[in-house]
Amino acid sequence: MSERLRHAKKIVIKIGTSILKSRGQSFSRREHARICQAVHGLILKGYQPVLVSSGAIALGMKSCGFKRRPKEMAQLQACAAIGQGKLMHAYESFFSKKKVHTAQLLLTRDGLEDRKRFLCARDTLETLLKMNILPIVNENDTVAVEEIAFGDNDILSVHVAHLVGADLLINLSDAEGFLLKDGTRVREVTAESDIEHKLYAHLADQKREETVGGMRAKLKAARVAMRLGIPFLIVNGHQRNILQDIMDGEDVGTLFIAAGGKRGMRRKWIAFSAMQHGTLVLDDGACRALQIGKKSLLPGGIVKISGTFEEGQVVELETAKGKVFGRGVVRYNCHDLGRIAGKRTEEIPEILGRKSHDEVINRNDLVIWGEG
Repeated sequence: MSERLRHAKKIVIKIGTSILKSRGQSFSRREHARICQAVHGLILKGYQPVLVSSGAIALGMKSCGFKRRPKEMAQLQACAAIGQGKLMHAYESFFSKKKVHTAQLLLTRDGLEDRKRFLCARDTLETLLKMNILPIVNENDTVAVEEIAFGDNDILSVHVAHLVGADLLINLSDAEGFLLKDGTRVREVTAESDIEHKLYAHLADQKREETVGGMRAKLKAARVAMRLGIPFLIVNGHQRNILQDIMDGEDVGTLFIAAGGKRGMRRKWIAFSAMQHGTLVLDDGACRALQIGKKSLLPGGIVKISGTFEEGQVVELETAKGKVFGRGVVRYNCHDLGRIAGKRTEEIPEILGRKSHDEVINRNDLVIWGEG
């Protein structure tokens, strides 16, 4: 593990609610200080950490006197609104004494789906790191209904790692890593297919009162991280000196190793952050041309179009058997594409009265699953 991680500098650390609590306390100042001290140790050694921190809803619950996680959306949003300021105050109180400035970023999924807003968030994070400021990220739970409904920051931490171009994503869990049913710790996962075919059968998540995140959510996040080319490490956040042990190359947790080569930032955004506006079903010849021949998509290979989209938006690519195998940015809107689908490129001017492009999706705007 030491060889794989020894060059890591930008490190995203996801801190779960369970790591910030102790027996009888929904939020423990002592546990929070322990984690902060470990993060500060990384900063002193030249690392650039970014925190994705849970705990706002738990703090809000504590202030409101809730013993169990509320089920009503308005109450969850109220807890988030109350707790977010308290959470940031706890971080600022600790790090200001260490002469380290902190900054709060509240993100929503739709903010990452829009390319311009995605780039703004990326630029903000990059600037903060250049200024040696510690970014602390959370979902904007007071307005993000979907995020509260799913209730975990695991997938958000992957998107944050994507935003900053992280060298490593550490998920501080309350487990030693991924454990098989017999208690054996899985040390490394080298293929994305192993997650579905080997690990899912060993899941045994338990429900929690203040957070509904669990190992299933972490495996989902690990799959995305592997596709993005980001090493993803699940470790026991309760273990003393765990962050330093990781950077020292100790054998801890479960490491999901980045698959293939690293895609460019734009292609990563197309693949995992951009909103999908429609689907193009392709014939076998077009599928082979894209997957094997690494060609652009021409209109002749399209057999079906669904969804409403404009030029420049992202669509999914699907085989005739219904398997999604990629994504791309279209050069025609859905209305015009419906008219030229299945036609030869030389027929486009006659059908549309103009021809903007031969390709429906240029190769540079395509992401095919399994490619590096």
